[in-house]
This record gives sequence, C-alpha cells and structure tokens, in this order.
Amino acid sequence: MLRIMAKRAIPKNGVDYRGKLVLAPMVRSGECPSRLLALRYGADLVWGPETVDKALIGTTRRVNPVTKTIDFTKPSASGASNPNLASGQRESVIFRLHPEQEGRRLIHQIGTANPATAVQAAKLIAGDVAGIDVNAGCPKPFSTSGGMGAALLQTPDTLCSILDALVAEVGIPFEIGISVKIRLLDTPEQTAELVRKLVATGITGLTLHCRTTPMRPRERAIRDQLRMVGDICREAGVACLMNGDVTSREEANKLVQEYGVDGAMIATAAETNPSCFRLEADGGRAPWEEIVKEYVKLAMSVENRWGNTKYLLGQMIPGKSPCYRPMNQSKTYTDLVKIMNYDEEYLAMAEAVDQRLETSIKKETRAEKKAKNKAGGADSKASTTRAPQQNTRSEGTDANKKRKYDDARLDAMPDDIARETAPGTMESNPTQLLV
Repeated sequence: MLRIMAKRAIPKNGVDYRGKLVLAPMVRSGECPSRLLALRYGADLVWGPETVDKALIGTTRRVNPVTKTIDFTKPSASGASNPNLASGQRESVIFRLHPEQEGRRLIHQIGTANPATAVQAAKLIAGDVAGIDVNAGCPKPFSTSGGMGAALLQTPDTLCSILDALVAEVGIPFEIGISVKIRLLDTPEQTAELVRKLVATGITGLTLHCRTTPMRPRERAIRDQLRMVGDICREAGVACLMNGDVTSREEANKLVQEYGVDGAMIATAAETNPSCFRLEADGGRAPWEEIVKEYVKLAMSVENRWGNTKYLLGQMIPGKSPCYRPMNQSKTYTDLVKIMNYDEEYLAMAEAVDQRLETSIKKETRAEKKAKNKAGGADSKASTTRAPQQNTRSEGTDANKKRKYDDARLDAMPDDIARETAPGTMESNPTQLLV
C-alpha cells in the first residue's frame, strides 16, 4: 500500500522550498546586488549571507529613499555619513534588502548559538523576509569559535532549542517558515539521528551540504547519505534541499530526480556567473562582460559598499582579462567605470555614489596605520631615552599594545545599546558582517 506523506503547512507569509533552485548563503558573495542579479537570471529564492545575531541586535530599521532598500544600521565611527541623519552622524549597514525586488523571495540566515539572542535578532527582520534559516554548517573559525555554524552539529540539543524557540516565537507570530542548513556527520547513523531531531522542531525546510565539517569546497561533495536525509524529511513533511557541487539548473534537476530531494542550492558557480540559474533553452550562461556590467549597475543602484563590489568583480572577471589588473587597482566606482569603458550614464551614477559613500575620500590604509603606530612607538622610546627620569608612557596609550575587542569603544557604540547586546565577539575581519 502506498503511504501518503503529509506536507508540513507553509505559513501565509512564508514560501515552500519544494521545486526551487536557490542562491546559497555566502559571506561577501550574498549581499544585496548579488542576490538581485541571481533573481534576475532565474533563481527561485535567495539566501542572504550569515548575519550573527549579536550584530543585528541593536540595529535601526531604516527605509532608504534613494536606493529603495531597507537598511538595518548601527552608529559607527568608520561607516559612511548618512545625509538623512544629523550632520556628521556615521553608520554601518549590517544588512540591506530590497523589498520590491527580493522581499518574499529572501531567506535571512542567522548565525547564533543561543535561543534568546536568535529570537531577539530574528524578530527585527522577520517582517521583511520569507523565512529565517539557522546556519549550522559553516566550518569557518569566525563562526565555530563562538559555538555557531558547524559547531552546533556537536551540540544538537542547543541547535534544537534554537529552532524550537524560533518556530514558537518568530515563525508562528510572523507567519513565516523556519529552516536550518547542516553538514554531514561522520556516519549515516549520526546524520539520521540528528535530522530526525531537527525535523521534529516544527521547521519547514532543511538543507544538507553534502560535505563533512573538515571538508573544503575543492573536495568533491559526498551524496551517499542524501537520499536517506530526503526520506526522513519527507516523512516529517519537511522540504529538503541539497547543496554541494551544483553548477546549473539542468544539473540540479537531474540530481533532484536521482536522489529524491525537493530542490537544490547553487553557491560557487553563482558567485562566478549568476546566469547559471538560467536554463540552456532560455539562453544559458551569459558572457562575463554582460554579467559584470549588470552587476556594477545593480551595485551602484543600491549603493553597495565598494570593497564588497570589488571583491565580487574579482570573482566574475577572468584573471587573464586585460581589465582584471586595473580593476584590482581601482579605488572607486568612478575608477571602475572608466576602466571598463562604460557610458556616461554609468559615469554619472558612479560619481554620485562615490560622493554619497565617500569612497573618493582618501582613507588611511592598514599599512599606513601600522607605519604611523610604529613611528609613534619609536618617538615614545626616544623620548624615554632622552629623559629617563620621566615616565612619559601613560596606561592605555602604548601604540604597540594590543587590546581585545571587548576593551575597545565598540566603534563609538551609543549609551542606549548595552554591551551584552552589541557585537562584542567580532573577529579579526569584522567587515565581513557589513554590507
């Protein structure tokens, strides 16, 4: 007798992952213009890059009248000034989304290790997205060192408590879906046990990255357990997506049929050329020149951070192209547009965006700061040598003295944001959290 599997109900404001080919969550490569371009070329849904819960907590939701985006921002000493605020006030964009172009096709991925902070952060953005996804698969130290990402695979009770809380306190009230992205465990038995626990929390979707935690993207995906995971999800009525070495819509369709899952994610291939979502019958992959030109215009239209735009261009433009090296040396959107020989419309946009983002203002580089600090330390030492009887060093002013992030001023964090709700565990490259 054929057994009919019940499908878990999709909330009113949520979206069903079944039958979907989606953009995977990628730090740096999943910011607003990248997502919009993927949707333009046929992605059914897009995941935002992992945003740590503590980074989102304390943000202010702002509607940007110029870019037509919704920006979640925090005051910052190093961010760009906001002409819509008081004169001189600067802020960093923690997350940016475009409600008209992505809105209910956007899944926000959260990095967390705590049910309370996960809920607190998710509530801030739940009204603007189609779902909240928990990152339980990232193997990078900036995630695992805080008990987040793939570290949650070793603490399944914590992971389940996070999902339970999000379903009850965010998914149900906001009527959106809650999902999770995981990796393979060491044995099929361990993976099966974990997946059974996860689907019992009330989630509507689960993505399996077909690699173990120690594996890197260059290592081939392991799909031996994929059908098993898909079967467990189907029995619980939960949609199951696969991730790992998927490069096109045709390939995704074939793998979905072969392994009996509900859909697939594309990561690396979309980072290089987002037109991989388009069927060959509809035109297939577009030339990189076309992709880059579209991306640059989208990046300028949403005023994407220049450093992020430049990073993505480094993935899209072939290294052997004559424009690759000049692009890498460019410092502003205006420089880029001139290098690429784009028209006057692009040039006018670039100049306006550079002015608003202040990218044309020369900023002190890390090398310059290091040299300045070194010179300051030398001057201090020389002064001590000349006047040994005087102690010219005051506590906390030694340029060579390293401070932990928790001892710093937290980027001029205002008094109304408590330290325990601020991003107090930032890594050595905290700009990865910025748009």
